[in-house]
Amino acid sequence: MKILVGVKRVADPNVKVRVRSDRTAVDLANIKMTINPFDEIAVEAAIRLKEQGAATEVVVVSCGTAASQDALRTALAMGADRAILVQTEAELQPLAVAKLLKAIVDKESPDVVLLGKQAIDDDSNQTGQLLAALLDRPQATFASAIERTGSGLLVRRETDDGRETVEMSLPAVITADLRLNEPRYVTLPNLMKAKKKPLDTLDASTLGADIAPRFKIVSLDEPPARQAGERVPDVAALVARLRAESTPA
Repeated sequence: MKILVGVKRVADPNVKVRVRSDRTAVDLANIKMTINPFDEIAVEAAIRLKEQGAATEVVVVSCGTAASQDALRTALAMGADRAILVQTEAELQPLAVAKLLKAIVDKESPDVVLLGKQAIDDDSNQTGQLLAALLDRPQATFASAIERTGSGLLVRRETDDGRETVEMSLPAVITADLRLNEPRYVTLPNLMKAKKKPLDTLDASTLGADIAPRFKIVSLDEPPARQAGERVPDVAALVARLRAESTPA
């Protein structure tokens, strides 16, 4: 079983980002970047399937600028076999990424495509579903457990109503949820070894995909500053204050 994993380079979730002065995007200048946490979980899931003998090869792919090689090298250091960078300077929205990934899937013919359920920069939660539709393949979103069963997969997924277990035939598309696993720590020796693993670069324009933006961000604003708390002398005062605030004017 061959697994293709999509990864995205995003701002580190532990750093504070600011909105640009023109209010059209986040200012990423001098910001630490990292692999999208949900994509990191997807990479870990693919590697574990390979370690269990359920997969034979793990290929990671990223769409974006040349700087996205950092995210791919991290995935290779975790244990992926090889990487593909679909390089472009264009703004990539979920549909565009799905179309580029479809072109890579057509070339690589993986049995499973694993993606993070969403990227933490735009929280779109669309790429996996769009890719499954373009490929006309079964999908399981928000996966919290993946198990190989004969010729297919057993996937437990998180829903608003609880947990759902689905049995899938291959090929398929799966998106990883937070509870799927805890990604392994990437050591410096593994990062050095990752530099020797294959990383191919493809120009997005050669894949024949229409990646033109479908929408435009009109404005972007930071959330309002949190108001300072207020100290009360005792529980009775707290209850009285809460009651007063909850009573309609």
